[in-house]
Amino acid sequence: MTVTFIPGRGMYANAYLCRGTVLVDAGVTPMAIEAHRDTITHIILTHSHFDHIAYLPALVKLTGAKVCIHASDAGGLSSDLLSLSMQFGSHAPGIVPDIVLEGGETIEGYEVIPTPGHTPGSICLYDPETGDLLSGDTVFSDGAFGRYDFPGGSLFDLKQSLEKLTALRVSGLYPGHGLPALEHGGRHIKAAGTLIRSGYA
Repeated sequence: MTVTFIPGRGMYANAYLCRGTVLVDAGVTPMAIEAHRDTITHIILTHSHFDHIAYLPALVKLTGAKVCIHASDAGGLSSDLLSLSMQFGSHAPGIVPDIVLEGGETIEGYEVIPTPGHTPGSICLYDPETGDLLSGDTVFSDGAFGRYDFPGGSLFDLKQSLEKLTALRVSGLYPGHGLPALEHGGRHIKAAGTLIRSGYA
């Protein structure tokens, strides 16, 4: 199994350890990844909301990993407004990313797919060999999709992003909140696409 599920607690997001070297999102405590501190080389953030970046400074200190985030969300690492950190009674971590993503990159076998809508710089990570998709808050394993009413959100962009994802062969779906779907992940994405097109949004 190439993806290890690290569940978030309370309002904080899930994290995932991929191939032992990539940590996706930073809403979990250092204790949760302590056993992997010497193997993690990259921390890839699906977007810059605080529940996904809360422990970023501590995780960087623990692992020495390079921080990666899309260019359109990089500012959220230093902005209380864009990170929504004040809703958590905190402040943005003020981290400067090591790698600023544009989309299309491949990191440790995972393709970076821009999926704006929830935030302008939301991304998903896709493994074309296994069909695994790490979807952040773009789409969830219950056929729902992320909110688009936060600063920088866009219903139009989210619809386009879901349409893009439905074209992929997705087996495992690993969302930012809730439980992963270990098979038939594409069905959940199609359900979300149908839901958003129905006018439910």
